[in-house]
Amino acid sequence: MKIYKRKGNLIKLHPAQILVLGFGALILLGTFLFMLPIATYEEGRGLSFIDALFEATSAVCVTGLAVVDTGTTFTLFGEIVLLCLIQVGGWGFMTTGIFMFIILGKKIGLKERLLLQDSLNVFSLAGVVTLVKRIILITFIVELLGATALAIRWSFEMPLGKAIYYGIFHSISAFNNAGFGLEPDNLSKWVGDPTVNIAITSLFITGGIGFTVILDLWAKKSFRKLSLHSKVALLMSLFLNIAGFLIILVSEYNNSSTIGNLEFEDKLWASYFQGVVTRTAGFNTIDIGAMNLSSLVFMMALMFIGASSGSTGGGIKVTTFAIIILAFWAVVTNRDNVNLFKRRISWELVNKSLSIVVAAIFFIFLIFFLLTFTEKADMSKLLFETISAFGTVGLSANFTPELSPFGRILITIMMFIGRLGPLTMAFALLNPRKEAKVKYAEEKILIG
Repeated sequence: MKIYKRKGNLIKLHPAQILVLGFGALILLGTFLFMLPIATYEEGRGLSFIDALFEATSAVCVTGLAVVDTGTTFTLFGEIVLLCLIQVGGWGFMTTGIFMFIILGKKIGLKERLLLQDSLNVFSLAGVVTLVKRIILITFIVELLGATALAIRWSFEMPLGKAIYYGIFHSISAFNNAGFGLEPDNLSKWVGDPTVNIAITSLFITGGIGFTVILDLWAKKSFRKLSLHSKVALLMSLFLNIAGFLIILVSEYNNSSTIGNLEFEDKLWASYFQGVVTRTAGFNTIDIGAMNLSSLVFMMALMFIGASSGSTGGGIKVTTFAIIILAFWAVVTNRDNVNLFKRRISWELVNKSLSIVVAAIFFIFLIFFLLTFTEKADMSKLLFETISAFGTVGLSANFTPELSPFGRILITIMMFIGRLGPLTMAFALLNPRKEAKVKYAEEKILIG
């Protein structure tokens, strides 16, 4: 299949290329807006091109990595631009485009539906426009509930107007798994606050579970009746969240720089928050840079896995990880098929999952390798930053502001790849060709 073909005087692009160009255009628009003098407080000047590009990419790719402090750098205009980029980036530019078509009453053709199907990563073309409408509705309902809960909580310690604004900002940021906060220490001052912990985690878990899963739960209302995708996404997310909570609690229990000096209840809240946030959003209630190496290594694994397919999160996705594990088990137990919940998973899907993992490892290694040339820092910090960017998580071991200009460009590229997906980038960059009609003789090679 050719990436593009000429039709008359026009070039028809591959859907992957259209997605790349669409996200790229949105990032460039955000970059231009952040460079405007009204976007920042500092001497009436906007951000430099590299910093503006980094922040715009982080917002559109819903990552949350930042080279400047959001609350003190951006004016109200700059913060609203940031929120808009986060929202559009969380939905995807195709979902936003279809939403505008619906508002304007324009006809949505087959081409737009095909692009939307590719963007949302759904199986069928049928009902994709209805799906967009439901995605928009779910987003507004969940973000409104989250903003209300947070505004009520923060109204006890700040003026009502500021509390409402804080609630709206953090609700949008959390649901879209962006991780941007308005405080210099993110959410650290509320490390043991039940309301903030529950509200924020509920928002990014809902956003990270995937719109298709949410709609499936709403329609079926029974775990037994759910689709295989929904069952796998829910169970794997639950398992990884529990594992993250327990590992962080055990690893950091006596670390005085993180949770060691907290009361036992606050230790539980901090471990829970940091354990579940790692796969999706870049919020933090403890100092990530002060965490033990064992915690950081485990967090890298969680960031690499990421959220669910069709969600606002990144990574290889929990369903991809589950398929890889099941395929491995099928091979070592000498089984012909990969089975789960009395259903068979095709080897074509297994091969695609393996391709995603291989592509992800390749891009991560490439960016990490290049960073070793541009940055003077510990290997663990560079790798943590790279995987965080790939998973669009946004957690940082206090290293992001120290990145060199070349390092910021590399991390920007990594965020872009992570948001679109390694296979999408591979399709956009390469030229997949049709399989040759000639079928060659088979020959074995030694492996393992």
